Amino acid sequence: MSDYLVIVESPAKAKTIERYLGKKYKVKASMGHLRDLPKSQMGVDVEQNYEPKYITIRGKGPILKELKTAAKKAKKVYLAADPDREGEAIAWHLAHSLDVDIYSDCRVVFNEITKDAIKESFKHPRPINMDLVDAQQARRILDRLVGYNISPLLWKKVKKGLSAGRVQSVAVRLIIDRENEIKSFVPEEYWSIDGNFIKGKENFQAAFFGFNSKKTKLNSEEDVNSVMNKLTGDSFKVDSVVKKERRRNPALPFTTSSLQQEAARKLNFRAKKTMMLAQQLYEGIDLGKEGTVGLITYMRTDSTRISEVAQKEAAEYITAQYGKDYMKSEDKKEKKQSNAQDAHEAVRPTSTLREPNAVKASLSRDQHRLYKLIWERFVASQMAPAVMDTMTVNLKNGEVTFRANGSKIKFPGFMKVYVEGTDDQQEEKENMLPDLVEGDMVHAEKLEPKQHFTQPPPRYTEARLVRTLEELGIGRPSTFAPTLDTIQKRGYVALENKRFIPTELGEIVLQLIMEFFPEVINVAFTAKMESELDEIEDGKIEWVSIIDEFYQGFEKNLKKAEIEMQEVEIKDEPAGEDCENCGNPMVFKMGRYGKFMACSNFPDCRNTKPIVKQIGVKCPKCKEGNVIERKSKKKRIFYGCDRYPECDFLSWDKPLERPCPKCEGVLAEKKLKKGIQVQCANCDYKEKPVQ
Repeated sequence: MSDYLVIVESPAKAKTIERYLGKKYKVKASMGHLRDLPKSQMGVDVEQNYEPKYITIRGKGPILKELKTAAKKAKKVYLAADPDREGEAIAWHLAHSLDVDIYSDCRVVFNEITKDAIKESFKHPRPINMDLVDAQQARRILDRLVGYNISPLLWKKVKKGLSAGRVQSVAVRLIIDRENEIKSFVPEEYWSIDGNFIKGKENFQAAFFGFNSKKTKLNSEEDVNSVMNKLTGDSFKVDSVVKKERRRNPALPFTTSSLQQEAARKLNFRAKKTMMLAQQLYEGIDLGKEGTVGLITYMRTDSTRISEVAQKEAAEYITAQYGKDYMKSEDKKEKKQSNAQDAHEAVRPTSTLREPNAVKASLSRDQHRLYKLIWERFVASQMAPAVMDTMTVNLKNGEVTFRANGSKIKFPGFMKVYVEGTDDQQEEKENMLPDLVEGDMVHAEKLEPKQHFTQPPPRYTEARLVRTLEELGIGRPSTFAPTLDTIQKRGYVALENKRFIPTELGEIVLQLIMEFFPEVINVAFTAKMESELDEIEDGKIEWVSIIDEFYQGFEKNLKKAEIEMQEVEIKDEPAGEDCENCGNPMVFKMGRYGKFMACSNFPDCRNTKPIVKQIGVKCPKCKEGNVIERKSKKKRIFYGCDRYPECDFLSWDKPLERPCPKCEGVLAEKKLKKGIQVQCANCDYKEKPVQ
């Protein structure tokens, strides 16, 4: 018989923690929640202060029975679920089911699964924090009231299987609003003049800046001609040289949101995959002789705070590896975000000394890539700023001014380890200029006017959408990945070239919600609700009052919608071809995995087939077939001839209809990290990458 029973959420953690605590402790897993609101009914009594009705989750009965038996034999029960609202709620439900006094020192929390952290946490058990539990209950009840009231309406008025939720509805709205911006966008023309200049034997680039060192925009070809006409010869005088030293600070350690964004940019991971891998690294990896060890701290956090112990270890590592000059000179106090809970530390390695390459053999490829990203970001965050020498040179020909900007790294600092990625811009590169001084004369070898057009705002990638939701205060760290997953599964949005586009179904559902439940998709309202949940957690307001304030208005809208909402018929779109089995027209239908073609004579004829997407290009190999877009088993898009298997042409890059201007070969769009580049399959012809 063990003296103490410890209950965690995951069996992966149980063995590791049991080994750290010793023979007197028995560690078992609850496998997440054991109690929840029933799936078959609302489970919230709106007449009795929104009292929730909890039941044992189907299939969890045997686990609960096993835990009850173990609890009766133990002298004391410790509840060690995850250190967040959800974990606190799980601990509260367990206490209720196992007759554990919630006011006793039964709750243990730890931010990392290492021997020292586990042993230290058991020295400081505490009662269950009911403010945290109430905040989680309020979110659960709020979402249940919205989902279980609006969803049946959508089933009745539109189609079965639809759902509506506070955060997911706002996410869909953001995607649809962005699509509308793109559709209504009117490009504006503008021009630039790029110049290649020579001083002695050295070349450098400069661009038109303005007149008499005052910035001027070029809006048309006439403006360009005006500049060119004012030039007298091809000699330019160096009018001014400004040299500065610029410091660039490292990025802060990861939060949940910034981890999801950076993993999307640098590793091409979906948010769901990032969180799954992070969970594995947190719960523990078998490192052979060292045993199973948690490699990172808890991954659901909106804080960038770092413990003094972790800072000290990182400082010692950086000093030993790179020298004192690379150490951060002072601990700069970072401003906390107004909507951050700051419940625990940033996402960081549990030990800086555990270098990525040292544990590589114990990790899968993707686990290693994510761990390396987390490790490098944390180490860089504790390093000195990079120092850049910058040089700005104005070149004058009469009243026309061209400007050249150059920079070089004087001291790399944190950049020796890691540089943060960006969605839209290229990473900073050195651009050396010749040694120029005022009064020098330089020669313009070539001046090239270029026409440009302003671009519409980009569609949301997963990273952009997560960042926007966080900036607007919509959702919390634990909600981002499930939200993105849900809106795709429901068929409200689709990912095309890693960017979200709304579906017809998504637009129909959003329009109905906007008409009858405007508060549900109101960004400011949803953000305000999130901050009120935080106030419940802080013990400042009572959860029932928040729910009641929302439900009073919501219930009126609900009654109105039940009467006034019109049924929407989503008609099948003709596919433009007949069924080869029965001769009836084929139509496009929306299925669980997107659109497909089906016979309109269903259920008498059950013929279905995937949609073939023509890209308007003749097969470059056989010259007879057409190139079509296809998908691999892993949903990756590739291109092939529609005469397959007679013709075996295949390409990951999208072929274009226009030929290569250099060799008449096949041009194709190649996806790069920083955009799409058109290049020839036969020669070295390449065009400038486009975002």
